[in-house]
Amino acid sequence: MKRVLLLGVSGNIGTQALDVLGKARDSYCLEGISVGRNSDVVDGILKDFPTIRLVYLIDSEKAGFLRKKHPSIRFFSGEEGLGEIVEAFRGDIVLNAILGFAGLLPSLRALEKGKVLALANKESLVVGGALIPPLLERHGGSIIPIDSEHVAFRKCLNKARGRPWKKFLITASGGAFRDFSREEARYLPADCALVHPTWKMGKKITIDSATMFNKGFEIIEAMRLFSIKREEIEVLMHRESLVHSAILLEDGKYLADVGKPDMREAIRFALEGGTSSSGVVEVSSLDEIEGASFAPFSSERFPAVSIAMEAERMGGDRTAVLNGADEEAVARYLKGEIGILGIEKAVALALHEVPGGAGLSYDALRASDRNARSFVRSLPASALN
Repeated sequence: MKRVLLLGVSGNIGTQALDVLGKARDSYCLEGISVGRNSDVVDGILKDFPTIRLVYLIDSEKAGFLRKKHPSIRFFSGEEGLGEIVEAFRGDIVLNAILGFAGLLPSLRALEKGKVLALANKESLVVGGALIPPLLERHGGSIIPIDSEHVAFRKCLNKARGRPWKKFLITASGGAFRDFSREEARYLPADCALVHPTWKMGKKITIDSATMFNKGFEIIEAMRLFSIKREEIEVLMHRESLVHSAILLEDGKYLADVGKPDMREAIRFALEGGTSSSGVVEVSSLDEIEGASFAPFSSERFPAVSIAMEAERMGGDRTAVLNGADEEAVARYLKGEIGILGIEKAVALALHEVPGGAGLSYDALRASDRNARSFVRSLPASALN
């Protein structure tokens, strides 16, 4: 039986992971969780999973209250608590479904301990990609993706069994505003952007889907997961979200991962070791896939992808600035302070105006992240609208 630490249990991926683990109790034992600020869910989860012995909350006061209520359980809190709960975990798999920069520290700690890291926190690779290869080499851990696009790539490579490939094809639904021009989208509020046409996700990633920053992040993640170059990956617009992504082989055939937009399959894939190729079909043309349509990607309509690629080319701490600026700009959009196009402006300005960080340690990247957020908070709304 594999023992699991589930980080980000109250988010969209986390709740689906609980469902998967609850239905596979003969195979997995849930030993720890992190719930962030959502302490109200703790008692219910502990009742459903009595095997839990480690719990993290942000609020130390609430952690203290729950510690008295559940004396047999170790509670962690505060900024360093996410690293501490991973240090205390003696099991097999760390499933990281935390949102944003906060997920980087536990990812690094998991790899330092040689764990299997089932990764739904794309920021770990976007921000901390330079820190991860030495940890994998030194400590023998592994990363198995949970993002549907990267699961699809891994499945297709499993199916290929060494056959040479020509290009990775990453699909994009286009988000809530895909049928609007940039000028039309400029004035649409966040409650419109939060209605994703095919996926049910958290607020941050749903807004990133509408701007397509998520696709830029996913390209960077793919480059670092699979050691590929930018020119080896292409974005395809795909409205139906049936093809999670595909690979074009050298012989002209396509391998495509096809299935309903449901993250439970991706979670099971990661928990089971990332060796499956279920759902992958081989076709001569993607047009052969029933119910699926494809269109070229427009960088003019969605410049966020180019902005993300610029950050990757700039190197250093710029992907930390990219992510921090995007997180803060999305927060301002959700508050109604700026329009959705202001997110792009804020991130582009941050890349060029936030001073460079000193090195690429975790602490240096954290400083760059904070500087980017502070910069975006300081921008007047008039400069972004």
